[in-house]
Amino acid sequence: MNIRHEMSSIVSRLRAAGCVFAEEEARLLAESARTPADLDAMVNRRAAGLPLEHIVGWAEFCGLRIAVDPGVFVPRPRTALLVRQAAALAHPGAVAVDLCCGSGALGAALAAVCDRLELHAADIDPVAVQCARRNVAAFGGSVYEGDLYAPLPAALRGRVDVLIANVPYVPTEAIELLPPEARIHEARVALDGGADGLDIQRRVAVEASRWLAPGGHLLVEASERQAPQSAQIFARCGLIPQIARCDEMDATVVIGTKPAPVNSGSDAHKEDDFG
Repeated sequence: MNIRHEMSSIVSRLRAAGCVFAEEEARLLAESARTPADLDAMVNRRAAGLPLEHIVGWAEFCGLRIAVDPGVFVPRPRTALLVRQAAALAHPGAVAVDLCCGSGALGAALAAVCDRLELHAADIDPVAVQCARRNVAAFGGSVYEGDLYAPLPAALRGRVDVLIANVPYVPTEAIELLPPEARIHEARVALDGGADGLDIQRRVAVEASRWLAPGGHLLVEASERQAPQSAQIFARCGLIPQIARCDEMDATVVIGTKPAPVNSGSDAHKEDDFG
């Protein structure tokens, strides 16, 4: 069997299995396979519904090749909006934290475009933590295992300039409506956001002000429908909310800013005296 015929056969098998981008996937599988037998096994796994990223061991995200182990949440292209918004707010030498980091894709992508970023990340899933440590190592980042803020060094309190948290936001009842690739092959803890999808966002927002520096920012991804409620949650927690939307990417990001201290009364009187 010549290569062209073999690739055509692989594309047909993938297309029959429902793979929309069968040609591109066939090429990636062929490039990743070490032997013909390896390629056949990889195609069989893909046709059976395993995520392509778990089969080849990586996902493309914001121009980076992110290692993704089996069971770890695969970074979605739409989440690039969150990275872009965070990068626009991060000054040189900023302290950044990536909560619910999964593979560490967001933190790595942010560090790749920010000057001298001090990066910290955390996740409750030990499999994800091991994966994230590989991805952020090139950027000098640190990854901790634990629930939300719990494993972070206490020295970070009040110092975080940019807090990105791609928390799970799928309502529990909607989990069964997700594609099998996510529903079956990604950890439920990375998907399930509780009854209305906002349980984890609430927990993150309640504690955010203790960790953010004055003027620091919390950024989360949400659905377009959830965003107004997320903004209300941020406001109740003392953050100034803003919603960023990109229709082309079908992406929504909610940003909460911790107010910076206002000028003291004495300064105001001085201004009046010289007014």
